[in-house]
Amino acid sequence: MTDNPSVPLISAGVLNFAGDVGHAFFTREGGVSEGLYTSLNCGPGSGDDPACVQKNRDRAMKRLDLPTDALTTPHQVHGSHVEIVETAWPMGKGPQADALVTKIPNIALGILTADCTPVLFADSSHKVIGIAHAGWKGALAGVLEATLTAMEDIGGKREETTCVIGPCIAQRSYEVSEDFYATFTRDNPANYDLFIPARREGHRHFDLPGYLYRRLNAMKPKVISRLPFDTCADEDRFFSHRRSVLKKEADFGRNLSVIFLEK
Repeated sequence: MTDNPSVPLISAGVLNFAGDVGHAFFTREGGVSEGLYTSLNCGPGSGDDPACVQKNRDRAMKRLDLPTDALTTPHQVHGSHVEIVETAWPMGKGPQADALVTKIPNIALGILTADCTPVLFADSSHKVIGIAHAGWKGALAGVLEATLTAMEDIGGKREETTCVIGPCIAQRSYEVSEDFYATFTRDNPANYDLFIPARREGHRHFDLPGYLYRRLNAMKPKVISRLPFDTCADEDRFFSHRRSVLKKEADFGRNLSVIFLEK
């Protein structure tokens, strides 16, 4: 395998104009992993060769002109705990958390997803950033609200914060049970319109990014942007847990999303 540092990424226009803030939503392309993990699998929690995972993470950082040890990712548990990061930790050594915030330059806050949503936060005026792993459990538990609160704790202002909902599973791919539907409609009757009927009896399709947008909007940030990607449907560009289950595969890779403050 050649050591090609050219790694594709997706960026959000609203963050490209945020001063001193770098970011990237990496695809599954441009890495060294093979088989189920082809190719830029950045998840140490997968069954992939750890050496390949580390090399993929190194490539991602090189793509952003950051040192290898700049990347810091937590041990995600689908909760709402937010970690304030003052120094990066080695791969696989992060604390249990589903969101990270910092005001320290050149620490690349990273989240790993495979249908759940990476959400980036940037208050460029006060030089505070955050990132959250928002699946339905974490979102329902308040991980987005907790991230904005933690940013305010270290000097940010939510009314100055830009939020980006990154690539995740889209409504057309997200079939859920009636119990799932009941959970969300009991929580808030306004959530009825986030569901549409599925072909399979007793099931519906859920709009996860729409739900995240609604919760973010209630907190009145400066800007909310939503990227138009479906990780489950786009096998060429994204890893997907739902797709791996449907195909009866033993495991799946993880997509990396990153945000950092430039010096």
